[in-house]
Amino acid sequence: MTAVTEKAEGVAKEKKKGGFRETVLLIAMGVGIALLLQAFVIGSFYIPSESMERTLLVNDRVFVNKLAGKPERGDIVVFKGWNGEDTIKRVIGVGGDKVVCCDKQRRITVNGTPLEEESYLYPGDFASGDDFDVTVPAGKLWLMGDHRSASADSRAHMEEPGGGFISEDDVIGKAVVRYWPLSRGYLFSQPDIFDKVK
Repeated sequence: MTAVTEKAEGVAKEKKKGGFRETVLLIAMGVGIALLLQAFVIGSFYIPSESMERTLLVNDRVFVNKLAGKPERGDIVVFKGWNGEDTIKRVIGVGGDKVVCCDKQRRITVNGTPLEEESYLYPGDFASGDDFDVTVPAGKLWLMGDHRSASADSRAHMEEPGGGFISEDDVIGKAVVRYWPLSRGYLFSQPDIFDKVK
């Protein structure tokens, strides 16, 4: 074997080592970026119960934006629930809102404005089986499931120390898209009915 051949083989081995190291480094960086995104920017959440039907079915999966900012009326949010578990519900009232059930047509009102909720309520369901009249404290939220008769939401926790309200600080993020099953992929938007609330 000539010196030139040996040198060529040495260069080839170094290139292989360099290529392998580069690949491992790129994979490690990719995993690191994915973990950072999962921890601080976007998360995945699966739907464990029927409390958000018809919008979300059991075993649906959604992406949650953890940097979406302050929750607004109509947003679907994932939060640390009353039992400490991750929970998903719809924001009906924010700090300062007066949320009442129900008016003469059995609709929930927010600051006196009736909500026409047919676009997201479970078919045949009603605004609420329980009457209530609450004013949401500053920094808190009043949350309800879309399948009202099957949802243990703010109404079910009114007798507890927190009065059924959830702190804005307990919100993990806002649901932005249903990505599974693929056949039911959907980009969430705020229902128009909440635009009328002052």
